[in-house]
Amino acid sequence: MTARTSDDLAALLRALRRRHARQQGDGELTYRELAARTGWSHTAIAEYLTGKTLPPTDRLDALVRLLGATPAEQGALATARDRIEESRRRAARVPDRMVPRQLPADVASFAGRDDELARLDKLVAAPTAVVVAAISGTAGVGKTALAVHWAHRVADRFDDGQLYVNLRGFDPRGPALSAATALRGFLDALGVPAARVPTDLDAQAALYRSALADKRILIVLDNARDAEQVRPLLPGTPTTMVLVTSRDQLTSLVSLDGAQPLPLNLLTRDAASHLLTNRLGVERVTAEPEAVEAIIAACARLPLALSIAAARAQQSGFPLGTLASELGTAGQRFGVLNAGDAVGEVRAVFSWSYRALTPPAAGLFRLLGLHPGPDITVPAAASLAGLAADGTRRSLTELTRANLLAEYRPGRFTAHDLLRAYAAELSDGTDPAPDRVAATVRLLDHYTHTAYVADELLRPQSDPVDHLMRPPAAGVDPERPTTHAEALAWLSAEHPVLLAALRQSADAGFDAHTWRLGRALDTFLDRQGHWHDRVETCQAALLAAERLGDPAAQAVAHRFLAGAHTVVNRYADALGHLERALDLYVRAGDVEGEARTHQNLASLWDRQGEPRKALEHSKRTLVLAQAAGHRRAQADALNAVGWCLAQLGDHLAALTYCEQALDLLRQLGDQAGEAATWDSLGYAHHHLGQYDRAVECYERTLELARDLGDRWGEADTLSRLGDTRDALGDPTSARADWQRALDIFTALQHPDADAVRARLHLA
Repeated sequence: MTARTSDDLAALLRALRRRHARQQGDGELTYRELAARTGWSHTAIAEYLTGKTLPPTDRLDALVRLLGATPAEQGALATARDRIEESRRRAARVPDRMVPRQLPADVASFAGRDDELARLDKLVAAPTAVVVAAISGTAGVGKTALAVHWAHRVADRFDDGQLYVNLRGFDPRGPALSAATALRGFLDALGVPAARVPTDLDAQAALYRSALADKRILIVLDNARDAEQVRPLLPGTPTTMVLVTSRDQLTSLVSLDGAQPLPLNLLTRDAASHLLTNRLGVERVTAEPEAVEAIIAACARLPLALSIAAARAQQSGFPLGTLASELGTAGQRFGVLNAGDAVGEVRAVFSWSYRALTPPAAGLFRLLGLHPGPDITVPAAASLAGLAADGTRRSLTELTRANLLAEYRPGRFTAHDLLRAYAAELSDGTDPAPDRVAATVRLLDHYTHTAYVADELLRPQSDPVDHLMRPPAAGVDPERPTTHAEALAWLSAEHPVLLAALRQSADAGFDAHTWRLGRALDTFLDRQGHWHDRVETCQAALLAAERLGDPAAQAVAHRFLAGAHTVVNRYADALGHLERALDLYVRAGDVEGEARTHQNLASLWDRQGEPRKALEHSKRTLVLAQAAGHRRAQADALNAVGWCLAQLGDHLAALTYCEQALDLLRQLGDQAGEAATWDSLGYAHHHLGQYDRAVECYERTLELARDLGDRWGEADTLSRLGDTRDALGDPTSARADWQRALDIFTALQHPDADAVRARLHLA
């Protein structure tokens, strides 16, 4: 007999049960009959025979003997059970391990840099400490291309993966990426759950180093502003290697952290010629050597400029002499070789490619200089331009072919920061100010309205904002996610863009957009654990609401900022904002808002271990929600009152409130609310000594939690279900429940695993 999973083992047990019935000439033993013969609960028997629970070794031995298994079968089944348990333990230790492979695509036309590649090869050959290579040089000189190209060459040496982040240290349209944000992205990629990520930067860096310990990982920190931005991202294990690129020489990183400097100069003449040959072919380059020399000289041997020139040559098919002549004319017009200014040095090359664009593509390129970055999609670009998506896609394709954009992921376009600066310069000098303002409004409308729709899917029946949600401007076509999954996917993909857009709108004085966008991002940032971003956006939203002079917006912003402070344990700050929100709601006569604020206060006090204060606010919430006719708030308040009463020992009263909540939640079809309420009911029944009823309540919670995909909720309830079964005098089933809870908590790397592990140790 063989079994690979608990379902397989259960199938073998059921087969033994059927064989036993045939041999005895009687019907199959029922669950209750098996329970009577073994002394176990019929629920435990059912779970063993359906595969929901893996039987403990002693119980499996007793059960298979009862079902008539031969000694050989008993041994085979016991061995299979042990293998299944060991497999589960291994899965819990390494939950769904995904190796990060974050490197961007390699550069197809990479040329030159033989000395630099050799130096990097030597550095990685026999590391005795963390190896950090600091690649520095002017904009467009090919720092990223070198780092990514070499990283791909040696990727197979780092079998635990490669991490990559663009730190945007010299982004012309926005602030550099914070070290905390970069750390959070790396921790996500390394599989660290959001619940485990601390709020303090030093603690985050320590967790990051722990997650990297003994792993062979290559880390690329691209476009760093300075050493201070990089230092928290450095690992502590010699099995890793770090490549840093920056326009700054990172002197302190070299002197204090032992980084190996790797300055990058312009390409040699031969390497520049090699780059053009790779792109254009040997025949075409050798046919016009003088033109090639002229193009190399006009591009100042800068790889970015040479790549753009080659793209223009590929697309036009013109003789290289013609293109060299055009480039020379453009250089005279724009004042090429403006020493010390990388944009000025290659402006002629940029203008040359820009002048070759069709009018729609040229117009879109200019407007992209208004986008806050770091990337843009077709729908957002269409709204920015106020044009249809099909035409916008054609323009984006044209810009990509001209090397003025890069489609670095399917449907997502980005540009080198030199090109973004050039686009902004063109827009400032070409497009009238009212047109630029209108384009910015369209862009912010696109992100704000789409984020609002997505937030509604994540959190139905949230605070209304219709008084500030004017229709989008003409030419804006917001995206329309229709499911929870689509909403979450859009917000996850656009997360850095949305934060950049919010900062842009706040800096530019678009207060209505700032408030609405900050409010729409709150649920996503909270659930994904982006707590520092949440505090930042809520603070920006509150300042914007105050500038608007809108008390209703201010009240909501105070409540949301209080929630952000609560999560990061700033309880005094949270209380102050909730008191201010309550005052604003009372003055406005907004009963529903007042009810929501009291519920927030109840949650704040419950989090601090003050159930009596939490009960006072929950009861006040219930009264106000009933007066406002808000049924969802009533249901939540009824359960909250019941939970607080149960915490205070009044379990009969708790049952009354929770059963009322359950009736209302069933009418509303709120499965998440039902799951929470069944859990409260189970807790109350347990403490009344009604253990069988508590088991039924907890099992109903488990069904709903599994339907919702709420693994933490499932484990939390399993831990209490184990307590109840232990109180029933069924320690074996209790251990099985606690073990399942521990398996889930361990897979989630959640700190609640410690308490469950302690129960198992004492049982």
